[in-house]
Amino acid sequence: MLNKIWPIFIILSFSYAIFSGNLEKLNSSIFESTSDAINLSINLLGTMCLWNGIMQIANQTSFVEKLTKLLSPIIKLLFPEMRKNKQIQKEISMNMIANILGLGNAATPLGLKAMKSMQKENLKKDTLTDSMLIFIVLNTASIQIIPTTVIAIRNSLGSTNPTQIVFPVWVATICAAIARYNSI
Repeated sequence: MLNKIWPIFIILSFSYAIFSGNLEKLNSSIFESTSDAINLSINLLGTMCLWNGIMQIANQTSFVEKLTKLLSPIIKLLFPEMRKNKQIQKEISMNMIANILGLGNAATPLGLKAMKSMQKENLKKDTLTDSMLIFIVLNTASIQIIPTTVIAIRNSLGSTNPTQIVFPVWVATICAAIARYNSI
Protein backbone atom coordinates (compact mmCIF):
# COMPACT_ATOMS: atom_id res chain seq x y z
CA MET A 1 0.00 0.00 0.00
CA LEU A 2 2.77 2.44 0.92
CA ASN A 3 4.58 1.63 -2.33
CA LYS A 4 1.59 3.22 -4.10
CA ILE A 5 0.95 6.13 -1.74
CA TRP A 6 4.51 7.54 -1.64
CA PRO A 7 4.96 7.78 -5.42
CA ILE A 8 1.60 9.56 -5.63
CA PHE A 9 2.70 12.07 -2.97
CA ILE A 10 6.01 12.62 -4.76
CA ILE A 11 4.35 13.16 -8.14
CA LEU A 12 1.80 15.55 -6.61
CA SER A 13 4.56 17.48 -4.83
CA PHE A 14 6.63 17.89 -7.98
CA SER A 15 3.55 18.83 -10.01
CA TYR A 16 2.48 21.44 -7.45
CA ALA A 17 6.01 22.88 -7.31
CA ILE A 18 6.15 23.18 -11.09
CA PHE A 19 2.71 24.76 -11.48
CA SER A 20 3.10 27.15 -8.52
CA GLY A 21 6.57 28.30 -9.61
CA ASN A 22 8.34 26.88 -6.55
CA LEU A 23 10.61 24.43 -8.34
CA GLU A 24 13.73 26.25 -7.10
CA LYS A 25 12.51 25.98 -3.48
CA LEU A 26 11.80 22.29 -3.99
CA ASN A 27 15.31 21.68 -5.32
CA SER A 28 16.96 23.55 -2.44
CA SER A 29 14.82 21.74 0.15
CA ILE A 30 15.78 18.37 -1.37
CA PHE A 31 19.49 19.14 -0.98
CA GLU A 32 19.04 20.61 2.52
CA SER A 33 17.06 17.60 3.73
CA THR A 34 19.66 15.25 2.25
CA SER A 35 22.37 17.05 4.18
CA ASP A 36 20.28 16.95 7.37
CA ALA A 37 19.63 13.22 6.90
CA ILE A 38 23.34 12.50 6.53
CA ASN A 39 24.21 14.54 9.64
CA LEU A 40 21.48 12.83 11.64
CA SER A 41 22.66 9.41 10.45
CA ILE A 42 26.25 10.14 11.45
CA ASN A 43 25.16 11.36 14.90
CA LEU A 44 22.95 8.30 15.44
CA LEU A 45 25.65 5.97 14.17
CA GLY A 46 28.08 7.36 16.73
CA THR A 47 25.54 6.96 19.52
CA MET A 48 24.70 3.41 18.42
CA CYS A 49 28.37 2.44 18.20
CA LEU A 50 29.03 3.82 21.66
CA TRP A 51 26.16 1.97 23.32
CA ASN A 52 26.66 -1.26 21.38
CA GLY A 53 30.29 -1.18 22.51
CA ILE A 54 29.27 -0.57 26.10
CA MET A 55 26.81 -3.49 25.89
CA GLN A 56 29.55 -5.75 24.49
CA ILE A 57 31.94 -4.73 27.27
CA ALA A 58 29.20 -5.26 29.85
CA ASN A 59 28.56 -8.70 28.39
CA GLN A 60 32.24 -9.61 28.91
CA THR A 61 32.24 -8.56 32.57
CA SER A 62 30.41 -9.65 35.70
CA PHE A 63 28.12 -6.62 35.35
CA VAL A 64 25.69 -8.58 33.20
CA GLU A 65 25.69 -11.45 35.67
CA LYS A 66 24.78 -9.02 38.46
CA LEU A 67 22.02 -7.43 36.40
CA THR A 68 20.76 -10.87 35.39
CA LYS A 69 20.54 -11.80 39.08
CA LEU A 70 18.76 -8.52 39.76
CA LEU A 71 16.28 -9.16 36.94
CA SER A 72 16.03 -12.88 37.77
CA PRO A 73 12.81 -12.67 39.83
CA ILE A 74 11.10 -10.71 37.06
CA ILE A 75 12.40 -13.05 34.36
CA LYS A 76 11.31 -16.13 36.31
CA LEU A 77 7.86 -14.61 36.84
CA LEU A 78 7.40 -13.59 33.21
CA PHE A 79 9.17 -16.58 31.64
CA PRO A 80 8.37 -19.62 33.81
CA GLU A 81 9.28 -22.01 30.96
CA MET A 82 12.85 -20.67 31.00
CA ARG A 83 13.57 -21.07 34.74
CA LYS A 84 16.24 -23.72 34.21
CA ASN A 85 17.97 -22.29 31.15
CA LYS A 86 20.49 -19.74 32.42
CA GLN A 87 21.75 -18.87 28.93
CA ILE A 88 18.30 -17.84 27.73
CA GLN A 89 17.75 -15.89 30.95
CA LYS A 90 21.01 -14.04 30.29
CA GLU A 91 19.99 -13.28 26.69
CA ILE A 92 16.57 -12.05 27.82
CA SER A 93 18.12 -9.88 30.52
CA MET A 94 20.63 -8.38 28.05
CA ASN A 95 17.74 -7.48 25.78
CA MET A 96 15.76 -6.02 28.67
CA ILE A 97 18.77 -3.98 29.81
CA ALA A 98 19.30 -2.60 26.31
CA ASN A 99 15.63 -1.66 26.09
CA ILE A 100 15.64 -0.10 29.57
CA LEU A 101 18.61 2.03 28.53
CA GLY A 102 16.74 3.07 25.39
CA LEU A 103 19.09 1.25 23.05
CA GLY A 104 16.54 -0.16 20.64
CA ASN A 105 19.15 -0.76 17.96
CA ALA A 106 21.33 -2.70 20.38
CA ALA A 107 18.30 -4.54 21.77
CA THR A 108 17.22 -5.89 18.38
CA PRO A 109 20.10 -8.32 17.75
CA LEU A 110 20.01 -9.35 21.41
CA GLY A 111 16.28 -9.99 21.13
CA LEU A 112 16.71 -12.02 17.95
CA LYS A 113 19.36 -14.12 19.66
CA ALA A 114 17.07 -14.74 22.65
CA MET A 115 14.14 -15.67 20.37
CA LYS A 116 16.37 -18.07 18.42
CA SER A 117 17.43 -19.74 21.67
CA MET A 118 13.81 -19.96 22.85
CA GLN A 119 12.81 -21.47 19.51
CA LYS A 120 15.42 -24.21 20.00
CA GLU A 121 13.67 -25.11 23.28
CA ASN A 122 10.23 -24.94 21.66
CA LEU A 123 8.66 -28.37 21.12
CA LYS A 124 6.12 -27.09 18.56
CA LYS A 125 8.29 -25.27 16.05
CA ASP A 126 5.32 -23.73 14.21
CA THR A 127 3.72 -22.26 17.37
CA LEU A 128 5.00 -19.55 19.70
CA THR A 129 5.32 -20.44 23.37
CA ASP A 130 3.91 -18.24 26.11
CA SER A 131 7.44 -17.09 26.94
CA MET A 132 8.04 -16.09 23.33
CA LEU A 133 4.79 -14.10 23.29
CA ILE A 134 5.64 -12.30 26.53
CA PHE A 135 9.09 -11.52 25.15
CA ILE A 136 7.55 -10.03 22.01
CA VAL A 137 5.26 -7.89 24.17
CA LEU A 138 8.19 -6.62 26.24
CA ASN A 139 10.16 -5.78 23.11
CA THR A 140 7.21 -4.06 21.48
CA ALA A 141 6.56 -1.94 24.56
CA SER A 142 10.30 -1.31 25.02
CA ILE A 143 10.11 -0.05 28.59
CA GLN A 144 12.83 2.60 28.90
CA ILE A 145 14.40 4.48 31.78
CA ILE A 146 16.87 6.39 29.63
CA PRO A 147 15.61 6.88 26.04
CA THR A 148 19.11 7.48 24.64
CA THR A 149 18.16 7.23 20.96
CA VAL A 150 15.38 9.81 21.29
CA ILE A 151 17.64 12.07 23.35
CA ALA A 152 20.37 11.76 20.69
CA ILE A 153 17.91 12.64 17.92
CA ARG A 154 16.57 15.63 19.84
CA ASN A 155 20.11 16.79 20.60
CA SER A 156 21.23 16.46 16.99
CA LEU A 157 18.24 18.50 15.85
CA GLY A 158 19.17 21.34 18.20
CA SER A 159 16.69 20.85 21.05
CA THR A 160 17.34 23.21 23.96
CA ASN A 161 16.38 20.46 26.43
CA PRO A 162 16.74 17.03 24.79
CA THR A 163 16.15 15.15 28.06
CA GLN A 164 12.74 16.74 28.54
CA ILE A 165 11.28 13.66 26.83
CA VAL A 166 12.24 11.26 29.65
CA PHE A 167 9.09 11.42 31.80
CA PRO A 168 6.65 11.19 28.86
CA VAL A 169 8.63 8.19 27.56
CA TRP A 170 8.26 6.48 30.94
CA VAL A 171 4.51 6.99 30.90
CA ALA A 172 4.14 5.93 27.26
CA THR A 173 6.23 2.76 27.54
CA ILE A 174 4.53 1.62 30.76
CA CYS A 175 1.10 2.20 29.19
CA ALA A 176 2.20 0.34 26.06
CA ALA A 177 3.47 -2.61 28.11
CA ILE A 178 0.20 -2.82 30.06
CA ALA A 179 -1.90 -2.53 26.90
CA ARG A 180 0.14 -5.11 25.01
CA TYR A 181 0.17 -7.50 27.96
CA ASN A 182 -3.62 -7.24 28.38
CA SER A 183 -4.16 -7.88 24.68
CA ILE A 184 -2.55 -11.34 24.82
